[in-house]
Amino acid sequence: MPPLSSPFPRISSYGFLSDCHTGALVAPDGSVEWLCLPRFDSPSAFTSLLGRGAGFWRVGPPGLEAPVSRRYEPGTNILETTWMTGSGWLRVRDGLTVGEWKPDPEEPHERAPADEEAEHVLVRTLECLQGEVDVEMICQPVFDYGSKQVDWQPNEDGHTALSAEGHGLTLSLTGDLRLGVEGPEARARHRMKQGDTCFTALTWGSRATPPDSFEDCTNRLDRTAEFWRRWLEGGHFPDHPWRAHLQRSALALKGLTYAPTGALVAALTTSLPETPGGERNWDYRYTWIRDATFTLWSLHSLGFDYEADDFIGYIADIYRELPGEDRMQIMYGIGGEHDLSERDLDHLQGYEGARPVRVGNAAFQQQQNDVWGSLLDSVYIHQKARDQLSQPLWKSLCSQVEAAARAWPEPDQGIWEARGEPKHYVSSKLMCWVALDRGARLAEHRGDDENAERWRPIADEIRADICEKGIRDGVFRQHYDTDALDASNLLVPLFRFLPSDDERVVKTVRAIEEGLNEGGLILRYRVDETDDGLESREATFVICSFWMVSALSEIGEREGARELCERLLQMAGPLGLYAEELDPRTGRHWGNYPQAFSHLALINAVSHVITDDISTSDGKGVLGEMLAMQG
Repeated sequence: MPPLSSPFPRISSYGFLSDCHTGALVAPDGSVEWLCLPRFDSPSAFTSLLGRGAGFWRVGPPGLEAPVSRRYEPGTNILETTWMTGSGWLRVRDGLTVGEWKPDPEEPHERAPADEEAEHVLVRTLECLQGEVDVEMICQPVFDYGSKQVDWQPNEDGHTALSAEGHGLTLSLTGDLRLGVEGPEARARHRMKQGDTCFTALTWGSRATPPDSFEDCTNRLDRTAEFWRRWLEGGHFPDHPWRAHLQRSALALKGLTYAPTGALVAALTTSLPETPGGERNWDYRYTWIRDATFTLWSLHSLGFDYEADDFIGYIADIYRELPGEDRMQIMYGIGGEHDLSERDLDHLQGYEGARPVRVGNAAFQQQQNDVWGSLLDSVYIHQKARDQLSQPLWKSLCSQVEAAARAWPEPDQGIWEARGEPKHYVSSKLMCWVALDRGARLAEHRGDDENAERWRPIADEIRADICEKGIRDGVFRQHYDTDALDASNLLVPLFRFLPSDDERVVKTVRAIEEGLNEGGLILRYRVDETDDGLESREATFVICSFWMVSALSEIGEREGARELCERLLQMAGPLGLYAEELDPRTGRHWGNYPQAFSHLALINAVSHVITDDISTSDGKGVLGEMLAMQG
């Protein structure tokens, strides 16, 4: 168990910065404690998140950890932190800046610059608002996940610019503070008076241009703020009290998108534990095909069709690289990489002592039969929203539908990537049904009657098999050989497998609401009833609780859906972000952070709850039309 007084900040207290190439986490005391360079899944240069002393970059009053306030500047991913000391007030702005982007007149939507226009700079500006404030800057990167100390070297002006090389990178630390070097640390101390300003910045990459003044930094941050706000303006958000939650989730998802390929990382981090001191510590800096349908639905529902196009393009690029009719993996690197081999980093103590610390994810080799349903449903949603499906992509999709038709009778590892023996998981069979059902619908739309007529009976066969073997006492079970419950069966009404008023659907939702309830939130399953290959317990899953909101809404339990959704929104982190899991007793967030799947599920759940409050001229509602796309 972790010590009662932990040196690690709470996971949900970190501020998330992004330039759509990489991301940083900033602790409440002003320390950047996580930053992978040059992209999301690269080795980290700041790793104190997983081991104190494994690299950080702090800016703030010396010895003063707790700020007065922290917030995102409205409509942006720029963090503002304010301290009140005994003698004055200090404000710090932090941002991964976005470079100049000249929009195409035929495609005016605001998009993150691709690699050739990326700035690759993390800017930190300081302003004394009142009185006098002492500030310190300590920058101690440790390359390769905290294993390789840096050796700072002076640039042309050794007082204000230093550089360090390692792991194929050159970092440049610049600013208008007088820098000194103490071993691997670059340090500066300065007393600021009211109205004084100063800055510090870190750049990397051959095309990066360090800022040369506070005004330059401010201009870059203001330009970046304008980018985020203009991007957000391109979306469709309902006029509703929960609008801000949708916008923050949209900004988080955009921030977790890798601009050069359109891939969405599942989370910014690796190895943040799902329970205190636990072993369920995985690397989530990759793209899960399983998430595709939720990603496309969320993007289209909020009006971000170009991002949806980019994500489909990422999937299409993976298709093109598949040899022959090879099956899709369950996950890929953000550049389309296939090999995500896993290894342990034994030199890191882990967050609050939770080990092992892992990089890579061995689950990429697992057989998970839900992957085809996620793929086909995502393309189905995209086609309904955009009516765009190229012939080469359709040909590749046909091979994947055929793969689902062959694989559905076989056991697999399931949606939760269990590391135990393969089972006949109901949710996996469900997603194979989705693959055949959506494949048949797409074939009909394209006039491909031969495939439609072949796939529809297979979908019916899968449905009959699930209803015969996967239901006990009118309730969908985890797999064919158990009476255990599984929250993934909340997807039954969401994917329109059966009508929402079907007695088996209603009984399943209510059984999960009662049987997997932990302090009012939802577990994915009971660990003591499930062989997942691990011993440790876990907290409730954020996505499962949001799925419950959507499922309750589907079966007509609107008041219960609204109450649960309101509670979940109140349990967001201080900056409106979610990790993977929640402890319902303490409200602490656990698991990797920020978690894309949590925010995708939030968008779906909130959309379900507020659909009746929003109307268009035809009375369906903007989000109501998108909800209809789910099946």
